[in-house]
Amino acid sequence: MDKLPMTRAGYAALETELKQLKTVERPAIIEAIASARELGDLKENAEYHSAREKQGFIEGRIKELEGVIGLAEVIDPTSLSGSIKFGATVALVDEDTDEEKTWQIVGEHEANVENGLLNIKSPLARALIGKDEGDSVEVRTPGGEKSYEVLSIVFK
Repeated sequence: MDKLPMTRAGYAALETELKQLKTVERPAIIEAIASARELGDLKENAEYHSAREKQGFIEGRIKELEGVIGLAEVIDPTSLSGSIKFGATVALVDEDTDEEKTWQIVGEHEANVENGLLNIKSPLARALIGKDEGDSVEVRTPGGEKSYEVLSIVFK
């Protein structure tokens, strides 16, 4: 399978979540299932069914995280420079509204638009790859065509 590009911070966050699930969440749900079993008839035991459902979610997430971490290729953005590529923090200005935004281009498993972390597979990130400061970028978004100008590129 292909490697999954990821920043060091994104990798650490996934490892932390995995550790939390294995050392805290998993034992807690096992205890909850045991407690619910003691209440008697399992067919109509809502606590038991809820705990089993949560256990399934936790086990599924553990498997997913282990797979992602196993395929991760950690890339240190501070060792990069030049035009926009994975790991770049890019300041853009919307050419229509003059609204400025800053994005860091990261792997899909660490992307979080609210925190300015843009998925490398997103239309905007794909349009930005290879561009330099001062370049204009046209992007087709769900809201229509957008034009951005690249103000700065930083690798931090």
